[in-house]
Amino acid sequence: MPAVLPSPAPGRATEHARERDVTSVRAALRSPQRLRTEVLGGLVVALALIPEAISFSIIAGVDPRVGLFASFTMAVSIAFLGGRPAMISAATGAVALVIAPLVREHGLDYLVATVILAGAIQVVLGLLGVAKLMRFIPRSVMVGFVNALAILIFLAQLRHLIGVPWVVYPLVAVGVAVIVLLPRVTSVVPAPLVAILGLTVFTVAASIAVPTVGDEGKLPDSLPTLGLPHVPLTMETLSTIGPFALGMALVGLMESLMTAKLVDDVTDTHSPKTREAWGQGASNIITGFFGGMGGCAMIGQTMINVKGSGARTRLSTFLAGVFLLVLVVGLGDVVGMIPMAALVAVMVMVAVGTFDWHSIRPATLRRMPRSETLVMVVTVAVVVATHNLAIGVVVGVLVAMVLFARRVAHFTEVVDVAHPDEDTRVYAVVGELFFASSNDLVTQFDYVGDPRNVVIDLTQSHIWDASTVAALDAIQTRYAAKGKNVSIIGLNDASHERRERLAGHLAGSH
Repeated sequence: MPAVLPSPAPGRATEHARERDVTSVRAALRSPQRLRTEVLGGLVVALALIPEAISFSIIAGVDPRVGLFASFTMAVSIAFLGGRPAMISAATGAVALVIAPLVREHGLDYLVATVILAGAIQVVLGLLGVAKLMRFIPRSVMVGFVNALAILIFLAQLRHLIGVPWVVYPLVAVGVAVIVLLPRVTSVVPAPLVAILGLTVFTVAASIAVPTVGDEGKLPDSLPTLGLPHVPLTMETLSTIGPFALGMALVGLMESLMTAKLVDDVTDTHSPKTREAWGQGASNIITGFFGGMGGCAMIGQTMINVKGSGARTRLSTFLAGVFLLVLVVGLGDVVGMIPMAALVAVMVMVAVGTFDWHSIRPATLRRMPRSETLVMVVTVAVVVATHNLAIGVVVGVLVAMVLFARRVAHFTEVVDVAHPDEDTRVYAVVGELFFASSNDLVTQFDYVGDPRNVVIDLTQSHIWDASTVAALDAIQTRYAAKGKNVSIIGLNDASHERRERLAGHLAGSH
């Protein structure tokens, strides 16, 4: 008789079926309404990507074509390879900051070689399961990440609002008003697209001289070509590009996985993070072979796609890349006329929508533990100060770990519970024993005043590391120096096994 496999719980099966339908390209193609949403979402993202890619190219010190082609290849390839549907990957400021020193010193070919090596590192890290480390990022760090990103998106728009004609300000205000008010009337067409097209037509028809996309840099007039970087295949080259490739790989993975987690929360769907990790690497390798500067997930454009336009499938990501190439190569003259005021309005509203306003409400701050609020503030401060999301997240996680260890350490206490006879005292240790709590354990016993026999009961505790075993050894040594005997009882199986393996072998360790 064949074995009967247990069927999944009905609720979970229904949930998974709903997620597959929401993110299914086939389902979107069968629905005219959903297809329109995906197509228009991709178009809005493509328009928003153009000035961003040009700006990041300038930061990296390369021709605008390098950033634009990178955005095209990243978006198209990640649409097939990535794990998070509807997430946008392209050339980013975080990657540009990492590779800028390399470009200044060694040129474009070394940059391309670095992108390819960084992609290979990301593939290896993805296959090794680096995405599983996401579970160690606390919610307070995630909130800080989101809020810092919103602030950076907003601050990036300020350069388009300083030293410009006065008419730019009412144009931005009109763009914001359209994005806020139009969805209350109709959601047939994404409000950001209406704002961009409307302001472009108005400024062109009225011959209003304002900064445009064309002023940001020269748009390409040819397609990207496949090729190899012209660098010597030597250990010297590897030692030059290796540190930059590793930095780019880590920054790109962290930003991409954090963005994927955010999109999961926004869309109430799940995505395979391991696939997203190695997919980012494969996309960077492809981008490198096409001469691009590499990249990672872009939270601003992703929020435009997911929240602003309502897109949910890989189709919008793919079309964003295709539309980008068509716009800059085939319609470069038209795209160049788009006023930057329109794109500033879109990005300002993206920043407003991205920020977690609930996290800074007085009622929330009063209810939230101070340590959680501190972690969020530190994460925001470091990200904004360094303009590097990865550094901010790492610092935030470290602060959270320290505060958690400090808090847990105070939960462990030594209690005098019994005196069976005049020669015996029983202590009970309550709480978890690890490096933070066990370091103070040695000081909590009365070595001089205790009787000849001391019993330490660990029934309500657990030994987690070698620091605790060393502390117990030190306690026994101190009592032995006073001519007293110590018995340790109540160890659970795991604690007993750890103590048996390490006790007596840690003398002299630090």
